[in-house]
Amino acid sequence: MGFYGIPGALHVYTGPYLDSHDRSTNRNITADDRRQSDKGIPQSVCSESCPVGYRRAARPGQPLCCFDCLACSPGKVANTTDSAECAVCPDELWSNEERNMCIPTPTEFLSYREPLGTVLVAFTSSFCFLLMLVSVIFVKNRNTPIVKANNRQLSYLMLIALLLSFLCSLLFIGRPNGLNCLLRQVTFGLIFTFCVSCVLAKTIVVVVAFKATQPGSKLKKWAGNKLPNMVIGISLMPQIMVCIAWLTVSPPFPERNMDIEPGKIIVACNEGSGKVFWCMLGYMGFLAFVSLVVAFTARRLPSSFNEAQSITFSMLIFISVWISFLPAYRSTRGKYMVATEIFAILASTCGLLAFLFFPKCYIILIKPRMNTRQNLLKKEAHRKENSK
Repeated sequence: MGFYGIPGALHVYTGPYLDSHDRSTNRNITADDRRQSDKGIPQSVCSESCPVGYRRAARPGQPLCCFDCLACSPGKVANTTDSAECAVCPDELWSNEERNMCIPTPTEFLSYREPLGTVLVAFTSSFCFLLMLVSVIFVKNRNTPIVKANNRQLSYLMLIALLLSFLCSLLFIGRPNGLNCLLRQVTFGLIFTFCVSCVLAKTIVVVVAFKATQPGSKLKKWAGNKLPNMVIGISLMPQIMVCIAWLTVSPPFPERNMDIEPGKIIVACNEGSGKVFWCMLGYMGFLAFVSLVVAFTARRLPSSFNEAQSITFSMLIFISVWISFLPAYRSTRGKYMVATEIFAILASTCGLLAFLFFPKCYIILIKPRMNTRQNLLKKEAHRKENSK
């Protein structure tokens, strides 16, 4: 049967005829009915309207009035109901949680105000305070045998180098900009090279001082301040040339990266030339390895001012920290990459401070009876007897 008996006619139900002026019906006309009547669109009996933040997705094999509402993907928004598609947010903007508007994308960098940055600053400040105490102890007891026997000038240079090493970690905290990106790695490389050069100079001084005491030795003319100054200068020169070439050819610069983590802009320093950066670290590692080898071979020299054992342990810690740093640095991104480098700086510097200066401070403060010339001479004679 068809419509009014016409074969093939389609029966269409459009709902009740709504007229607010019709008095012949007892049905109450609601506000929703009036709105539907004003629009002239019958309410779908299959799907409700999609709210903002959602888009319509047709159901396969069903009429167009049947659809699902899918939430917009991160970075996309829909600010009208029944949106067919979600709009992509422009650059530097990201969708809010409701996916109905684009808001400025949050930026991420290692800040002084966040817990990680605060902890690193607290550690740096504590280590600097500890280093200042050690410096005061050494300066106050500068005329005692144990301080004089270990080359006071080199000890003071080492303390200055360690202080600068601690302080250079603060350059890595804060929002990257053109200036601190230029200074970060270059300052770190030069300061640490200076620090390791001082250790190498100390090691060579130990060997030369022992050899110079032997009869007929030609090394007596090097047993003074001339040798350590020359060692430090020669060791620093290649690193200075590398840093100058780095800043001239491909200097570091700040960049904003949105590919590392969706929904965040990672503000970081691009190293410019990664090869030069690793070359700088490689040269620093080479100096540390040379210091380790020389100190290890000189660890049994019968000298009262032999620091070779302390230098050996300090270089082992130094090299171990930076070998561990390499894979950790390569596997992290954003602020955690920066925090990894700061941790390596603080750990390696603390290793040098602990092994090179804490034993002497222990003798000065706890065992002052050992800090005498007679004790050092007796100790040296005992070592010579054991070496025969």
